[in-house]
Amino acid sequence: MALSPMRALSVRARLTLWHASALALLVLAFSAGIYYFESLRLYQDLDERVERDLAAIERVYLEEPDEINELETQISIRRFEVVEGERVLYRTAAWTRAGLHDALRPGAMAPRTWSTPSKETYRVAQIAGPGFHIAVAHSEEPVRRSLATLAAILSVGVPCALLVAVAIGYVLAGRLLAPVGAMATRARRISAESLDERLPVGNPDDEFGRLAGVLNDALGRVQQSFDQLRRFTADASHELRTPLTSMRTVGEVALHKSLDAAGYRDVIGSMLEELERLTLLVESLLTLTRADAGALKLARERIELPALAAGVATQLSVLTDEKRQRLHVQADERVEVTGDAGTLRQGLLNLIHNAIKFTPSAGDIHIVVSKRLPAEASIEVRDSGPGIPARHRTRIFDRFYRVDEGRSREQGGAGLGLAIARWAVEANGGRLEVESEEGRGSLFRIVLPLAA
Repeated sequence: MALSPMRALSVRARLTLWHASALALLVLAFSAGIYYFESLRLYQDLDERVERDLAAIERVYLEEPDEINELETQISIRRFEVVEGERVLYRTAAWTRAGLHDALRPGAMAPRTWSTPSKETYRVAQIAGPGFHIAVAHSEEPVRRSLATLAAILSVGVPCALLVAVAIGYVLAGRLLAPVGAMATRARRISAESLDERLPVGNPDDEFGRLAGVLNDALGRVQQSFDQLRRFTADASHELRTPLTSMRTVGEVALHKSLDAAGYRDVIGSMLEELERLTLLVESLLTLTRADAGALKLARERIELPALAAGVATQLSVLTDEKRQRLHVQADERVEVTGDAGTLRQGLLNLIHNAIKFTPSAGDIHIVVSKRLPAEASIEVRDSGPGIPARHRTRIFDRFYRVDEGRSREQGGAGLGLAIARWAVEANGGRLEVESEEGRGSLFRIVLPLAA
């Protein structure tokens, strides 16, 4: 879609144009107001002068009629006439030359403008009394010259002021948008290899400062995601390399040695064990990838938590029997939640399997299903293992993270079980809590909202 001409301009140019347009409207309105009110003032002064002259002529006519001619010579009333009855008592030469007698209208006493055939304009007023009539006129040319001068000043001054305002507005807009330019320049240099760089923040309290802060927070999240992706890729590559290397080593040894049937069975068994570990790792990675992409569709059904816990415990009883561990399941009579049974079962299975791995032989594992106030249910998995040091508790749910690298690999863990467990619980609207103390075991607690 084509942009409008205004939107095609830069923000700086648009700000300048908006500023200039608003200022132009304001200056034009102000100039029109000045011209209008100055015109009113000048014509008001002219009308007051005409009325003063009328009053002076009337006073002289009534008190000293013989001295009317002195009004023209001494007071400089140049255009007037005095008519007594049908006789012109006095009329100035300037009145006659201008033909102002034609300007008089019966009943028109207030000051008004009259133009001669030669386009000269006069302000004319008259009064009438018993047996007499007095008329006075003043030229409007001084007023018109003053207004013409004012109009010329405004017509030249307003464009000059607007040009200066546009120039100042352009400079100010440039200074105002300078932080945006600095942010754009810095952002252009930021790449996947330099995500630790941040945009400059001039004033953190203004709009641009807050924008830079928000973008820096976004860059921080992107950097964190990239770092997690790099670690995830490196850890996944390492975890995949270990069983592959083991299978290759076993296979090369078998190729270089002549073995009997039992020996080959041992080699194949060893390779199958590594293949099983590799399959489990790939399946876990696929589960987390689909979860991150939102590709896993979860069903919503009522789940009996005691039955779920008992079923998982029965499934893993083979592992506890091998280590002579005791698995205790304690549950309230009826504890129901709503969620996806498959994912919730997977999360609980990972937690119990984790407890079995870290509980020593002949140890105890307790699974407790109960209700919590106000409307929650919980499944607690407590082991009697070595516990989790405080510095590791915030990271045990990270992918591929191990508290003890060597021991976890020996036991076949890939560091994904707890990450999948947390996702499974949170996907069902719950939360996964952990309590642990070194030397006294660990407690993992699944908390879910009770079914309505």
